[in-house]
Amino acid sequence: MIVQTARLELREMTDADLPALRKVLHDPVAMTAYEGAFTDAESADWLRRQQERYRDDGFGLWAVVLRESGEMIGQCGITRQRIDDDEVIEVGYLFQRAHWHRGYAVEAASACRDWAFETLPIDELYAKVRSTNVASMNVAIRLGMTVRRTFTTHYRGVDMPRLAFAVARREWEALTRR
Repeated sequence: MIVQTARLELREMTDADLPALRKVLHDPVAMTAYEGAFTDAESADWLRRQQERYRDDGFGLWAVVLRESGEMIGQCGITRQRIDDDEVIEVGYLFQRAHWHRGYAVEAASACRDWAFETLPIDELYAKVRSTNVASMNVAIRLGMTVRRTFTTHYRGVDMPRLAFAVARREWEALTRR
């Protein structure tokens, strides 16, 4: 286990998590930020990429598991990302729609934000949010993030305007009174 909250445990994903992961990645609504649902092959590649991140970076998107039932309901974690020509550290989150609107994304992402600032030598933590994804924007805002810039990514043949939300270490320290 990497992080634990009142209701959730975050841990590295294993091959056994692929069926639960597909419940997120195969949902076209949940995957709007990626321009639609993934195939079985894309989902397997996604899991392998996270496992490579664990090995290479020491972090990645982790399984989000309900402590009460042990059910994996999504993924949340820290990854290296590119915004234009800059490499940034990002908190990312994707959840099964059946578990939306229960505060799990904010709970998991807050724990990941805290883990990142407590563990990594970073000055800022980002969240890359598609400009049409109001729910993800609200999560970023609840993490103490503000929009720092806009950019466009090209994915699956589509140009996608995005917002780069971020919180600086000093802002996080004031927010969490550390």
